[in-house]
Amino acid sequence: MVLPVVLLASPRSFCAGVERAIDIVDRLLDQRGGPIHVRKQIVHNTHVVADLEARGAVFVDELDEVPDGATVVFSAHGVSPAVREEAAGRGLEVVDATCPLVTKVHAEARRFVGRGDTVVLIGHEGHEEVEGTLGEAPERIVLVESVADVEALDVPDPGRVSYLTQTTLAVDETAEVLAALRARFPALKGPPSADICYATTNRQEAVREVAHEADLVLVVGSANSSNSVRLVELARRMGTPAHLVDDAADIRPEWLEGVRVVGLSAGASAPPRLVDEVIEALGAWDVQVRETARETIRFTLPAAVRPR
Repeated sequence: MVLPVVLLASPRSFCAGVERAIDIVDRLLDQRGGPIHVRKQIVHNTHVVADLEARGAVFVDELDEVPDGATVVFSAHGVSPAVREEAAGRGLEVVDATCPLVTKVHAEARRFVGRGDTVVLIGHEGHEEVEGTLGEAPERIVLVESVADVEALDVPDPGRVSYLTQTTLAVDETAEVLAALRARFPALKGPPSADICYATTNRQEAVREVAHEADLVLVVGSANSSNSVRLVELARRMGTPAHLVDDAADIRPEWLEGVRVVGLSAGASAPPRLVDEVIEALGAWDVQVRETARETIRFTLPAAVRPR
C-alpha cells in the first residue's frame, strides 16, 4: 500500500457546545463522584459516552430511570418543556448542558409561536434536538425534511409563517428547502441570524476544501452524529469517496487501494485524539493542514459546576 498524504481539515473535532457539555459532566463527577445521571447521550459519540460511563456517568433514555431527588444532566441537544416539567415534578436537580445555540432556537420558537405564526422547522425526524424544539409548541410547529415536504405543507394562514432549522444540517441542502419555503410563502419570516451553528458551517467548509484535492475523505464520528454524517454526504456530493469511522479500527484496507491523498476531518462531537489515531493508522508520510476558519468561541458553564 502506498502511504498517503493526509489533508487535515481545520476546524474539526470538538466545538464549544460539545466541550461545555462534556466539561459539565466531568466536573460533576469530580465534585460528587458517581453516579451522575444524564438524559440521552451527552453528545453523539460512542467514545465520549464510554469514557464518561467508566467514570460513573449513567446514561438513561427517559427520566423515569432516574431516582427521585437525584441529579440529572440534560444533554447538549436540549429537551422539551414537558421534560423540564417532569424533572421539576420529580424533585430532580437539573444541570442543563444544552448548547446555547440550541437554546437560541428554542427561544425563537417560543417567540414566533407567541406572535401567532405557524413555525416550520427544517430538520431530521427523530433527532433529539428536533424533538426538543418541536416540544415547545407541538400544535404550532411542523417539521419538514425536504422540498417535497414543503410542497405538501398545509398551514392555517400562509401570511403568518416562520422557519427555524436544526443546528447541524447541511448548509447547501438546507438552502434548497428554504428556497422552496420562500417560494410557497412569500411573507416567510426567519431568525435574525442563521440557526445552523458556526461549528457545523465551519466543518463543512473545511471538508469542502480538502475534498477538492483528496482521493478519499474520512470523517471521524459516530453514526448518530448528525453533523458528522453531513460531512460525509458533502464530500460524496462533490464526487469524492467518503466514509464515516468511529475510530481507526473502522478503516477498511480496500478503501485505501490506489489512494494517494486522504482528506481527514471529524465531527463536532468526536475527540481530537481519535483523529491522531487515524493519522497513525494511515501511516501518512506527510500531514498538511487546510484551515478555513479559526474558532475562538467559548460558552459559560452553569453555576452548579463553576469553580468556587
